[in-house]
Amino acid sequence: MTTTLETPPLRHQLARQPAPADPVQRGRPLRRAGLLLGYLAWRSAAIALFLLLWEFGPKYLLDGQTRVFLPPLHEDLQAGWRLVQNGQLQADLRASLTRSVIGFGLAVLTAIPVGLLVAWYRPVESFLNPLLEIFRNTAALALLPVFILLLGIGETSKISIVAYASFFPILLNTVSGVKTVDPLLVRAARTLGLSRFALFTKVILPSAVPTIFTGIRMAGSSAILVLIAAEMVGAKAGLGFEIVNAQSSFQIQDMYAAILTTSVLGVGVNYGFVRLERHFSRWRTGTAVAR
Repeated sequence: MTTTLETPPLRHQLARQPAPADPVQRGRPLRRAGLLLGYLAWRSAAIALFLLLWEFGPKYLLDGQTRVFLPPLHEDLQAGWRLVQNGQLQADLRASLTRSVIGFGLAVLTAIPVGLLVAWYRPVESFLNPLLEIFRNTAALALLPVFILLLGIGETSKISIVAYASFFPILLNTVSGVKTVDPLLVRAARTLGLSRFALFTKVILPSAVPTIFTGIRMAGSSAILVLIAAEMVGAKAGLGFEIVNAQSSFQIQDMYAAILTTSVLGVGVNYGFVRLERHFSRWRTGTAVAR
């Protein structure tokens, strides 16, 4: 008695074999990586060209006398590294950050509640608005001599001028954020029977968060700029002091190193606030993820 082995049908044999890789599917990761590299190159092209001009422009475009006041980029970076090694740049950066954080924190703690109060209660708005218009149209640096005369050249005057410069961008954007909430959301919340407090905390305030953070970002930039100017007038440490001291001592490379540090600090502060704004506004785009 003989037995024969049955061969499976052809379609089953083909089903068991792995499907050949699609060339299009294999090329997608490379294409995405290429697009990403191209996007990053395009976004950084302007900065790269500026740095190249800074490096080679003084040598080939300026005469000998002017070149002294605009040294190449690599000399400025070397001066910055020397300041880092002797600890001077860290001390100046620490002093500037301490003043700006304290002044900016005071502005945030006072401007947001005042802005919410002004936007939510019309009698308060009509009473305070004329005074706020006067002060918000007065440049902070114009009042710097007043702060120095009243508070001296110590830390109090610098922190106060930073708080003053940061206060009004946060205040005005808080008021604008509350007033520009979608009326349909407010009507829907009232239809559902929300109390006045619940309406404010669950609808008005979350909707105003992006606009409030826009004011906080503007205030962060203003805080750094005003602080640098205040440190140039009277200080014994800080980035503004380092810029003026290096200029008066004819240490041009050190001056540009401090300026570069100020620029990097401003960009870092703005980037941090952008990330923070996205974190608190994730519900608006539906991209919230559990951490």
